[in-house]
Amino acid sequence: MPTRTARTAWSGTLEQGSGQVELTSSKVGTYDVSFPKRAADDAGGTTSPEELIAAAHSACYAMQLSALIGQEGATPESLDVKADVSLGPDQGGGFRITGIVLTVRGEVPGMDAAAFEKAARAAKDGCPVSKALTGTTITLDAALD
Repeated sequence: MPTRTARTAWSGTLEQGSGQVELTSSKVGTYDVSFPKRAADDAGGTTSPEELIAAAHSACYAMQLSALIGQEGATPESLDVKADVSLGPDQGGGFRITGIVLTVRGEVPGMDAAAFEKAARAAKDGCPVSKALTGTTITLDAALD
Protein backbone atom coordinates (compact mmCIF):
# COMPACT_ATOMS: atom_id res chain seq x y z
CA MET A 1 0.00 0.00 0.00
CA PRO A 2 1.21 3.54 -0.70
CA THR A 3 2.49 6.18 1.69
CA ARG A 4 0.98 9.66 1.48
CA THR A 5 2.89 12.79 2.41
CA ALA A 6 2.14 16.29 3.65
CA ARG A 7 4.65 18.84 4.86
CA THR A 8 4.50 22.01 6.89
CA ALA A 9 6.80 25.01 6.64
CA TRP A 10 6.64 27.02 9.88
CA SER A 11 8.35 30.20 11.05
CA GLY A 12 8.13 32.08 14.31
CA THR A 13 6.97 31.24 17.81
CA LEU A 14 3.80 29.32 18.62
CA GLU A 15 1.82 32.46 19.43
CA GLN A 16 3.31 34.78 16.80
CA GLY A 17 4.29 32.37 14.05
CA SER A 18 2.45 30.74 11.20
CA GLY A 19 2.93 28.11 8.59
CA GLN A 20 1.68 26.48 5.47
CA VAL A 21 0.63 22.86 5.13
CA GLU A 22 1.20 21.39 1.69
CA LEU A 23 -0.62 18.25 0.57
CA THR A 24 2.48 16.93 -1.14
CA SER A 25 1.27 13.60 -2.53
CA SER A 26 -1.86 14.91 -4.23
CA LYS A 27 -0.62 18.43 -4.92
CA VAL A 28 -4.19 19.70 -4.43
CA GLY A 29 -3.32 22.60 -2.22
CA THR A 30 -1.35 24.52 0.34
CA TYR A 31 -3.16 25.80 3.42
CA ASP A 32 -2.30 28.41 6.05
CA VAL A 33 -2.05 27.38 9.72
CA SER A 34 -1.54 29.36 12.92
CA PHE A 35 -1.96 28.50 16.56
CA PRO A 36 -4.07 31.54 17.54
CA LYS A 37 -6.58 30.69 14.79
CA ARG A 38 -6.35 26.99 15.66
CA ALA A 39 -7.46 27.78 19.21
CA ALA A 40 -10.10 30.36 18.20
CA ASP A 41 -13.79 29.72 17.54
CA ASP A 42 -13.49 31.35 14.10
CA ALA A 43 -10.78 29.80 11.95
CA GLY A 44 -10.53 32.96 9.87
CA GLY A 45 -9.61 31.20 6.63
CA THR A 46 -6.91 28.95 8.07
CA THR A 47 -7.00 25.22 8.62
CA SER A 48 -5.79 23.24 11.62
CA PRO A 49 -4.54 19.77 12.37
CA GLU A 50 -7.99 19.01 13.80
CA GLU A 51 -9.73 20.03 10.57
CA LEU A 52 -7.31 17.92 8.56
CA ILE A 53 -7.98 14.95 10.87
CA ALA A 54 -11.72 15.58 10.46
CA ALA A 55 -11.33 15.52 6.68
CA ALA A 56 -9.31 12.30 6.81
CA HIS A 57 -11.73 10.65 9.22
CA SER A 58 -14.91 11.56 7.32
CA ALA A 59 -13.45 10.33 4.02
CA CYS A 60 -12.07 7.11 5.50
CA TYR A 61 -15.31 6.39 7.35
CA ALA A 62 -17.42 6.94 4.21
CA MET A 63 -15.24 4.48 2.29
CA GLN A 64 -15.39 1.86 5.06
CA LEU A 65 -19.16 2.20 5.46
CA SER A 66 -19.65 1.96 1.70
CA ALA A 67 -17.63 -1.29 1.67
CA LEU A 68 -19.64 -2.80 4.52
CA ILE A 69 -22.96 -1.83 2.94
CA GLY A 70 -21.75 -3.46 -0.30
CA GLN A 71 -20.92 -6.65 1.61
CA GLU A 72 -24.56 -6.73 2.69
CA GLY A 73 -25.65 -6.61 -0.96
CA ALA A 74 -26.80 -2.99 -0.99
CA THR A 75 -25.47 0.11 -2.73
CA PRO A 76 -25.49 3.51 -1.03
CA GLU A 77 -27.27 6.12 -3.09
CA SER A 78 -25.66 8.71 -0.84
CA LEU A 79 -23.70 8.92 2.40
CA ASP A 80 -23.25 12.31 4.04
CA VAL A 81 -20.52 12.03 6.67
CA LYS A 82 -19.39 14.79 9.00
CA ALA A 83 -16.56 14.52 11.54
CA ASP A 84 -16.32 17.05 14.36
CA VAL A 85 -12.87 16.96 16.00
CA SER A 86 -12.52 18.88 19.28
CA LEU A 87 -9.35 20.35 20.75
CA GLY A 88 -9.04 21.02 24.47
CA PRO A 89 -6.60 21.20 27.33
CA ASP A 90 -4.68 18.09 28.35
CA GLN A 91 -4.49 17.33 32.09
CA GLY A 92 -0.76 16.74 31.67
CA GLY A 93 -0.27 20.16 30.08
CA GLY A 94 -0.69 21.45 26.57
CA PHE A 95 -3.60 20.36 24.39
CA ARG A 96 -5.15 17.17 23.09
CA ILE A 97 -7.93 15.99 20.84
CA THR A 98 -10.76 15.63 23.35
CA GLY A 99 -13.23 13.79 21.14
CA ILE A 100 -14.59 13.09 17.70
CA VAL A 101 -18.24 12.95 16.69
CA LEU A 102 -19.04 11.16 13.45
CA THR A 103 -22.46 11.94 11.97
CA VAL A 104 -23.70 9.98 8.97
CA ARG A 105 -26.94 10.18 7.05
CA GLY A 106 -27.49 7.69 4.31
CA GLU A 107 -29.82 6.80 1.52
CA VAL A 108 -29.46 3.06 0.97
CA PRO A 109 -32.30 1.42 -0.96
CA GLY A 110 -33.05 -2.07 0.31
CA MET A 111 -31.35 -1.61 3.70
CA ASP A 112 -33.36 -1.16 6.88
CA ALA A 113 -32.41 1.10 9.78
CA ALA A 114 -31.10 -1.73 11.97
CA ALA A 115 -28.79 -3.08 9.25
CA PHE A 116 -27.56 0.45 8.49
CA GLU A 117 -26.84 1.10 12.18
CA LYS A 118 -24.93 -2.18 12.45
CA ALA A 119 -22.81 -1.36 9.38
CA ALA A 120 -22.27 2.20 10.62
CA ARG A 121 -20.96 0.99 14.00
CA ALA A 122 -18.70 -1.58 12.36
CA ALA A 123 -17.34 1.10 10.01
CA LYS A 124 -16.55 3.35 12.99
CA ASP A 125 -14.49 0.59 14.56
CA GLY A 126 -12.95 -0.70 11.32
CA CYS A 127 -11.92 2.43 9.46
CA PRO A 128 -8.11 2.84 9.47
CA VAL A 129 -8.30 6.43 10.71
CA SER A 130 -10.49 5.36 13.66
CA LYS A 131 -7.92 2.69 14.44
CA ALA A 132 -5.12 5.28 14.31
CA LEU A 133 -7.03 7.47 16.76
CA THR A 134 -7.34 4.77 19.43
CA GLY A 135 -7.40 6.46 22.81
CA THR A 136 -9.70 9.24 21.60
CA THR A 137 -13.42 8.94 22.31
CA ILE A 138 -15.25 8.57 19.00
CA THR A 139 -19.03 8.76 19.09
CA LEU A 140 -21.44 8.02 16.26
CA ASP A 141 -24.80 9.40 15.19
CA ALA A 142 -26.06 7.28 12.27
CA ALA A 143 -29.43 7.25 10.54
CA LEU A 144 -31.06 6.63 7.20
CA ASP A 145 -32.72 9.61 5.54
